[in-house]
Amino acid sequence: MVPSLGPVRLRRLLETFGSPERILSAKRNELQAVDGVNQAVIDSLVSWETFVDLEQELARIRDFGATVLTLEEADYPTLLHEIHDPPTVLYVWGKLDPRDHHAIGVVGSRRTSHYGLECAKKISYQIAYAGLTVVSGLARGIDSAAHQGALAAKGRTIAVLGTGLHHVYPTENRALAEKIISAGAVVTEFPMETMPDRQTFPMRNRIISGWGFGLLVVEAGVNSGALISASQAVEQGRNLYAIPGPIDRPSSHGSNRLIQQGAKLVMSVEDILEDVQRLFPKAPELLPSKPPDLDGDLLTVYEAITSRETSIDEIIQRSGIGAGAATVALLQLEMRRLVKQLPGKYYVKLL
Repeated sequence: MVPSLGPVRLRRLLETFGSPERILSAKRNELQAVDGVNQAVIDSLVSWETFVDLEQELARIRDFGATVLTLEEADYPTLLHEIHDPPTVLYVWGKLDPRDHHAIGVVGSRRTSHYGLECAKKISYQIAYAGLTVVSGLARGIDSAAHQGALAAKGRTIAVLGTGLHHVYPTENRALAEKIISAGAVVTEFPMETMPDRQTFPMRNRIISGWGFGLLVVEAGVNSGALISASQAVEQGRNLYAIPGPIDRPSSHGSNRLIQQGAKLVMSVEDILEDVQRLFPKAPELLPSKPPDLDGDLLTVYEAITSRETSIDEIIQRSGIGAGAATVALLQLEMRRLVKQLPGKYYVKLL
């Protein structure tokens, strides 16, 4: 909450003084002796009580039902602790779990296609079903789909905000945030009343990329903020994954370019899970990814739908069961929310 004091400078100050209390009680000449601490930071620290109403902030946190996690606590995410500029504190709405140390970030464009949304939802479902935690940013588009997929799998998901907890953004995702806290947590490094601005979201992105062992980019245009997260993931030494998209869609140009530059191409969750055993000496207990429990015509028709939008004519041809039986099966699959019909008699899988 002290103006001009970020996580990198704070780490230097902690190395010198040993505790936050000693930093806040340090004299001006002691602060001047610390390398990299400029005059603006010194002025803020020697008069910090002018800027910070600590008791009011603690009351806000308590009344909201949140907790605060510091760098020194055992529950602080292990990999996030290791990045160059870990957040000094995390405001936590919900509850973190030891399983959340095994996580992967999922990001993408806010303006996305149906293909991108369904890919994000499906792969996040599979990631969470396998026992990994899905970390994303609660934004519109891919982020929301990632959280929804993890929730549908009854798995763990973490939403990282670029605001304070009093100002969940976007506001229409407040209901989604409330669902997330029952199966994970909504976290932020920003004080309770912080409003969104252009700087808070890039700062938020480094937490998403740094929390887990890797970052998956589902769909991103050439100017997407998801590419900032991808760059940060590389700087943090994280695995970078990307789902390919159609070459004629601008919304896929950024993610396709990442694959050209070395990101691992992901066609199924197995492309990610095969790295887990290698990266973790004690890997999380992974559950096999499997299709919904289907048999007979339902299974035949479900398997006839490819990973892209599939026409009813192609489904009938691939299933080989006849138009009438295929149509009945598709209707039943829709009622079970396993497939969705698109305009023009095309179908896509939802799981």
